Amino acid sequence: MKETVVSGIRSTGKLHLGNYYGALSNFVKMQNEYNCFFFIADLHSLTTHPTPSDLNRTVREVVVEYLAAGIDPEQSTIYVQSDVPEVAELYLYMNMNAYLGELERATAFKDKVRANPDNVNSGLLTYPVLMACDILIHHGTKVPVGKDQEQHLEMTRTFGNRFNRLYNVDYFKEAFAFSYSDKLVKIPGLDGNGKMGKSNGEASCVYLSDSPEIIRKKVMRAVSDSGPTEVNQPKPEAIQNLFDLMKVVSSADTLAHFNQLYNNCEIRYGDLKKQLAEDMIIATDPVRSRIEEISNDEEYIKKVIRLGAEKASESARKTITEVREIIGIKKLY
Repeated sequence: MKETVVSGIRSTGKLHLGNYYGALSNFVKMQNEYNCFFFIADLHSLTTHPTPSDLNRTVREVVVEYLAAGIDPEQSTIYVQSDVPEVAELYLYMNMNAYLGELERATAFKDKVRANPDNVNSGLLTYPVLMACDILIHHGTKVPVGKDQEQHLEMTRTFGNRFNRLYNVDYFKEAFAFSYSDKLVKIPGLDGNGKMGKSNGEASCVYLSDSPEIIRKKVMRAVSDSGPTEVNQPKPEAIQNLFDLMKVVSSADTLAHFNQLYNNCEIRYGDLKKQLAEDMIIATDPVRSRIEEISNDEEYIKKVIRLGAEKASESARKTITEVREIIGIKKLY
């Protein structure tokens, strides 16, 4: 029997190159070997109070972009979190066994409180419980997460094990962080520091849906410097980022050519950026074309979402039926 992989997908924005060459590339490989549940986390996003129109639009965008990037709805289960109400029911039960002190100690919660002191809602506090339920509802044992989510995963194990002890059962399995490959590709941003991510600003990201014109503008505005002044001079972070991007989307010959120009103090960053932009456009063209194609096929999108809801609900209903039985919630008529 295949092990179950569960992964949540943020419903708050478009996918960028970092997603495509990082987690997404792993998801596409995982679906061939594991029982995969990929969900769009629209309930989680409510902690930031998105407008109804924005929430609906971004959920649709994420579904389209994941399909375009290679997630197969026949092989995997891709669904919208709110389409499976059993998740919210399990969230209620598990909240009864989650304690204030441990929730307040969560690093992500403390970070959110510092960043948004005027929006400290109970959804933020109990975010780890909902995340745990997303995993436990399908008995997931493998969860592709970054280091920033490892504490939440530890709390998932805590909640599942506490449930087992409380009701003297061996029901929920332990879930652990999982990466399909030992080396994830790190995609740097265009802003000169850190990895590509929406939190670093729009200018940092090249989105999968960006048009060639937009990609050219973003890349040409990427942070650089006045150029090397010594032969074989080490590259500062902003320049190394451009070369790291080139490693991903350009040919080895192209990369070697610009490396040689840099080492000989002959590089012109305008030429490098033009080449990088064109190579990015070529690299993302297949998925960009698929995004446009799928976006125009409303019936296919609805079919995929319905199929995902059916498959996820079947798994979740079984869990909730068994959890109710364990807890002792039974109809008396």
